[in-house]
Amino acid sequence: MNSFQFIWQYIQRYKFRYIAGIITLFFVDFFNIYIPKVTGSVTDGLTASALDMAGIKKHLLALLLLGAALALGRFFWRYFLFGASRNIERNLRDDMFAHLEKLDVEYYNEHKTGDLMTRFTSDLNMIRMAIGPAIICVFDATVMTVMVLVQMMFYVNIRLTLLALIPMILICVGEIYYGRIMHPKYKARQDAVSDLTDYVQESFSGVRVIKAFVQERAQMYGFLKSNRNTMEKNLTVVRLQAIVMPLLDVIIGFSSLITLIYGGYLALTGEITLGRFVAFNQYINMLVWPMLACGDAINMFSQGSASIRRVQEVFQEKPEVRDCAKAVSTPEIKGDITLSHLTFIHRGHSEPTLKDINLEIQAGTTLAIIGRTGNGKSTLVNLLLHLYNTKPGMILIDGRDINTIPLKDLREHIAYVPQDNFLFSDTLRSNISFGAQDTDMDAVIRAAQVSCIHENIISFPDGYET
Repeated sequence: MNSFQFIWQYIQRYKFRYIAGIITLFFVDFFNIYIPKVTGSVTDGLTASALDMAGIKKHLLALLLLGAALALGRFFWRYFLFGASRNIERNLRDDMFAHLEKLDVEYYNEHKTGDLMTRFTSDLNMIRMAIGPAIICVFDATVMTVMVLVQMMFYVNIRLTLLALIPMILICVGEIYYGRIMHPKYKARQDAVSDLTDYVQESFSGVRVIKAFVQERAQMYGFLKSNRNTMEKNLTVVRLQAIVMPLLDVIIGFSSLITLIYGGYLALTGEITLGRFVAFNQYINMLVWPMLACGDAINMFSQGSASIRRVQEVFQEKPEVRDCAKAVSTPEIKGDITLSHLTFIHRGHSEPTLKDINLEIQAGTTLAIIGRTGNGKSTLVNLLLHLYNTKPGMILIDGRDINTIPLKDLREHIAYVPQDNFLFSDTLRSNISFGAQDTDMDAVIRAAQVSCIHENIISFPDGYET
């Protein structure tokens, strides 16, 4: 599935909102092109002294109605298009989080937390821009341009229109080239932001180690280096924008200058009326936004496509640890454990962490495993949780191959206390009952009493709600 197909499946969910938004946007642009005609008619009427107060009131009423229609239309196309893009951003974030929960431990050993955080924030934001504001920019850059050009040619003058369009053509060609240059620069910027986020996250998580080994200064220098790299990548994008945007204004200025000189000449010679010359200048100003929108659209599509690929990379990851076709529901597990020639090698390692382990543990018995750091004690426990895959027949639970036991059933029958403590940003009650089906307060208190922390908890002002 390519990037377009990937994002299209989300757009399809809100296709009616997109259709409603585009139709509303079309009518907004359609009403917008009549404002210069009204002002042109007023100018011609006043110049020829052919417009009385009743006529002026009529034209003013028309302008007020057009303004009201534009205000209402702009509210609705924003509601439909921006609302749809924000809903898609939310759906993408929910789906990506749900997908990450299914991935293996090995995935998180190989992928940085900071990079994942950047994909959840900056990348999803750019995708929202690409499927929301960018679509509006494309529509205005095409449909509104065509509408305005038709009015300029048939209502004012064809030669004047073609002459004023020469700089506009240069803008279109330049914007295409600009988009091709921007894409790799933006991707490099996102990678730099990911590295910086990951460095900060690791520094905060390991602050005890940093302080214990007096590495504050070294960490600071490392942060400065990463921060400087991010700044340079950002400046690369900004420098390109700083060249293109003023150049765009210069070209638009040339178009306005051509209009003023040649259009003024046509008005003086009587080939066009003063009112139509005024209307033409308004049409030229109306063309400025589509030209700018063209540049914005290319910029947003370029950045959005890079972000879509980064998000799609996450969805393309498939969990290796999952229920196999032979998995059969196991409502009750006694706890007999058999290890038969258990050998396990971590991904990327050449030597096995565990080698030819043979062991039988009867249900109801207690076993302590001791050894040096790195001897595979944690790996053995993680294999019993089926966090990693093993070859068939190496681990048996109640005589059944662990690979044939559904993950949900297996893990619900195991109480696991990791050596790295972790508290979620929630109440003590929620942390104690984390993962438990029974969150009854009595059960929470019993667990705290068994752990000998009940007295400490009730001494807090908020008790278990701390």
